[in-house]
Amino acid sequence: MEINFLALFAAALSTLIVGFIWYNPKVFGTIWMKESGTTEEKMKGSNMALIFATSFIYAFFISFVLRFLTIHQTGALGMVGGDASKALPSYAAFLADYGTAYRTFKHGALHGFLTGLFLVLPILGTNAMYEKRSFKYTLVTSGFWIVSLMVMGGIICAWE
Repeated sequence: MEINFLALFAAALSTLIVGFIWYNPKVFGTIWMKESGTTEEKMKGSNMALIFATSFIYAFFISFVLRFLTIHQTGALGMVGGDASKALPSYAAFLADYGTAYRTFKHGALHGFLTGLFLVLPILGTNAMYEKRSFKYTLVTSGFWIVSLMVMGGIICAWE
């Protein structure tokens, strides 16, 4: 089972698209700016090209890990030490029977949702408490990552 870098690239790119929509002033952008203490003037002094490029790189890292959470067949590969050529015949039989099982957008989105809800929300929520940020800030920021992880998981899982 090889790594599909095109799927990971597309998944990482999807976070920029979701962010463009999510943080639009007509959606949650105004709320996020108020709750984070950011102003349009502060944003104007930012190097947006660097921010978007770095965001993409971070999202690519996330997509690489999300691959292991959404594609169950990678677990079988891990059980044989990562080298399918050294696996017993039962590994090939397993992949013949289940090689594309649960490889749908819907299944990947489910795992993305669960990852967002049970990993990202608690992490961002904990940070927000110590940073004395509002619960609204936590919901907007975590909501973005939950939706992004759903889209990323769907892309990664469905792309064969």
